[in-house]
Amino acid sequence: MTAHPNLSSGITESLAAFSGFGRPTEIVARDGLTYFVNEFWTARQRQSSSLHEISYRACFKAELPRFFIERLTEPGDLVYDPFMGRGTTPLEAALLGRRAAGNDVNPLSAMLVGPRLSPPTLEEVGEALAAIDLDAEAESNPDLLAFYHPDTLRQIAALRAWLLVRADRLTRAEQWIRMVAINRLTGHSSGFFSVYTLPPNQAVSVASQRRINAKRSQTPPRRDVVAIILRKSASLLAGPLPSPAEPPLLMTGRASHTPALLDASAALAITSPPFLDVVDYAGDNWLRCWFAGIDPRMVAIDHHRTVAEWTGFVRATLAELARVVRPGGHVAFEVGEVRGGKVLLERHVAEAAEGLPLDFIGVIVNDQAFTKTANCWGVGNNSRGTNTNRICLFRRR
Repeated sequence: MTAHPNLSSGITESLAAFSGFGRPTEIVARDGLTYFVNEFWTARQRQSSSLHEISYRACFKAELPRFFIERLTEPGDLVYDPFMGRGTTPLEAALLGRRAAGNDVNPLSAMLVGPRLSPPTLEEVGEALAAIDLDAEAESNPDLLAFYHPDTLRQIAALRAWLLVRADRLTRAEQWIRMVAINRLTGHSSGFFSVYTLPPNQAVSVASQRRINAKRSQTPPRRDVVAIILRKSASLLAGPLPSPAEPPLLMTGRASHTPALLDASAALAITSPPFLDVVDYAGDNWLRCWFAGIDPRMVAIDHHRTVAEWTGFVRATLAELARVVRPGGHVAFEVGEVRGGKVLLERHVAEAAEGLPLDFIGVIVNDQAFTKTANCWGVGNNSRGTNTNRICLFRRR
């Protein structure tokens, strides 16, 4: 697809006329909001760059930011995500020849995003790995033997110690190795360092893993840490890769305060904020944080127990986006579907934007082939969790 020829004024017409997958767009007025319902991007897997294949909790498909980047920006424009997570938006922006910016309060995020925006060659990764002594003695935690064979744990601990000592002077290839290692700590196949465990994007507790081991009558097998890193690196680097461009701006902090971003500097912001309900950051990320040398108790993840709290959080974020997005630019704010469709967060996003210089264009509902249109309104959902992407689209006045 190509960029829409009339970026701002034509987006509603583009949405209304879209029929890329053989369905006409249904336009619905509901509770004062306009909804554009269609399958706007494919439900098929692995339709984007292999660089996106990094596991991370609650990440959206690369086709989502691509849809808006292609229609609402031109090459060279700045595209920004204030909750970048694994970096889907900045990476897709870079792949499309845009300048990339991202932020996340989770310091793991920048470690996962940065190396993929400026990837090394596989040869550079191999040379860097060869220079690391994975037989060196390093402090470890014997409880981790629930996940790892003793030889594997020794290699992981040696790699961790080596990276932590050099943390402020890692080369591009060494940053890549850290990123891949963080992503390969636990999972469900021989492509991970651990014995079988799920999910791959967070670690269960030691006690839970011991129960999994007992139930499956399994013991952690010996894994070759170097071979796994090289194999995953080869897969990620299969392409396409970002073209050389202006260095990305990656920040770690609150989305409501991003002074490193200039006023009116972004053409487009695409993001998905934290869940409405409580997420146990420390519990989910304890193993990744251990490897990266991060104290998870010091990461100020927002917890929103009520819709009112979440709406206030969203307003602070939108106020900052209104500062950094240029007049005529856009904000695509994905809210998904929570609590079985009983809470339609787009209504609260619209409420949060009241009084800000953001015109609400409508709600884009990517209703994929495995759902019915009725499911968009919380009726007859055929599975638990998020069934549709719901994106609140604003234009900056």
